[in-house]
Amino acid sequence: MKKYVERLWNGLIKENPVLVLMLGMCPALAVSTQAANGIGMGLSTLAVLVLSNLVISLLRKVIPDQVRLPAYIVIVASLVTVTELLIKAYLPDLYKNLGIYIPLIVVNCIILGRAEAYANKHTPLLSVMDGIGMGLGFTVALTLAGALRELLGTGKIFGAQILPEGFGMTIFIQPPGAFLIFALIIAIMNAIGIKTRQRKLVESGCDGNCALCATASSCETKPAEKAAKAEKAEKAEIKAETKEAKPAEEGGAAK
Repeated sequence: MKKYVERLWNGLIKENPVLVLMLGMCPALAVSTQAANGIGMGLSTLAVLVLSNLVISLLRKVIPDQVRLPAYIVIVASLVTVTELLIKAYLPDLYKNLGIYIPLIVVNCIILGRAEAYANKHTPLLSVMDGIGMGLGFTVALTLAGALRELLGTGKIFGAQILPEGFGMTIFIQPPGAFLIFALIIAIMNAIGIKTRQRKLVESGCDGNCALCATASSCETKPAEKAAKAEKAEKAEIKAETKEAKPAEEGGAAK
């Protein structure tokens, strides 16, 4: 159960596709003018991501490596077409607001990236949980950015007036506003992450960031690697002792 929850947490926080990995920034910047648009785009991407991960994981042993990327694109394109038609039929206002960015989900690097990096190597259930986590992370990032842009730009959230009438800084509902809002959110996340790592460093002497640690190769927080190295050294020592014992035995036999 822990590994399934870890996939959700990974997509929402640790490897949020927009706020950490910086993937899918084109639709994120373009459609996050309103919170409703962010939810609509995020949930559309989530549905395609979950289904594509599931199908690709089920077919991972069938699809030849030489044509896996074209196969992924065909699968994703089919799912996006179905999603686009459903949105057009049942949510025409959302379809009008999102426009070309719905069919462009086909080439969204989040979907192709998770297909290649995760679904192609793991079981269907784990791949589905990874898709849900990444999709929720994408949805939360777009909705948060859209709500902030809508609030600061028009004084409203989901069309409801929150700030006084006439309030609004139009720059936030224009393209530059998207960069400002995402920069603000990412800066806050980085600040929180730095404080968390500093606290871990004080408490345990390790901030958990092994990629940037000069002593990571001999770190005490890697028990599995340390045990493997110790086992390897022990085997080498036994082998050396065996080699030394053989000549002695042969000499005794000769006498």
